[in-house]
Amino acid sequence: MTEKSGVICSKCSRRAVFSSKGSGIRLCREHFLQDFEIRVSRTVENNGMIRDGERIAVAVSGGKDSTALLLSLHRMLADRNVEMVAVTVDEGIAGYRDDTILSAGQICSRLGVEQVIVSFREEFGCDLDEMVRGKNVAPCTYCGVFRKNALNRTAKLLHADKVATGHNLDDEAQTVMMNYLKGDYERLMRFRPRQARSGLVARIKPLREMPEKEIALYCMVNGAFFPSRECPYADLSLRADVRDMMNRLESLFPGVKRTTVGGFVDIISAASGCFSQVELGACRQCGEPCVEGLCKACELLDGIKRRS
Repeated sequence: MTEKSGVICSKCSRRAVFSSKGSGIRLCREHFLQDFEIRVSRTVENNGMIRDGERIAVAVSGGKDSTALLLSLHRMLADRNVEMVAVTVDEGIAGYRDDTILSAGQICSRLGVEQVIVSFREEFGCDLDEMVRGKNVAPCTYCGVFRKNALNRTAKLLHADKVATGHNLDDEAQTVMMNYLKGDYERLMRFRPRQARSGLVARIKPLREMPEKEIALYCMVNGAFFPSRECPYADLSLRADVRDMMNRLESLFPGVKRTTVGGFVDIISAASGCFSQVELGACRQCGEPCVEGLCKACELLDGIKRRS
């Protein structure tokens, strides 16, 4: 997916930087950028993700997905009455998060987008490294719960109408497959698009139809690819194995990630009306929305305190 002499763009006479194994189309830098941004715009428009007059909190970690998200939204919304603010969550992962926070700050500064940094230490009293040190726990479970909690609380403080995240096609396919493998049909149904619920700032995923490799290329040709090491906890999750499996399948059968997500959409359609959203109450400790009396973040924090 890098520029090669002799490979010509399908739309002009310039050299191609991108070629699709599935469709056979080849695109030069200019046409690739145009195609990428058109597809992101189509996802946003077709799903009514962003409306004029809204304030969007964009989750920007500094990785390629969130960088591409901020770049594409900044260009797409340039002529619209939409305000963006970047929210960067510092989980407190030694030797990893410092680099990505620096990258996040660089792209926000380049685009002139306000950045708000919120840390696990400030929000929950300790870093992720401290939460899991010497304990037989799944770091990604802690990270996911506390990140969602911090993002939602920060978005409300910023008076944001939506929270945009950089979840891509690969992420969506992995999540669907993980729930298939677990036989967790209820959780799979919770993954479907939801109606607005009190206390929760609506989430949108503008990149959900974009493959990870194309997102990386989009950052590269924009001069916004900031190399960083992988999260040290990434290989400790089921997602890491599912990611590798899906990548192997995609290599053998191009398009399998897209059909995995498409099959999930068909299931949602077939199950329409069979599953209703659970009504949410308020956590008795922090006031954040939850199903029962105690939200998952407070439940985990209580466990951390007991083990300390």
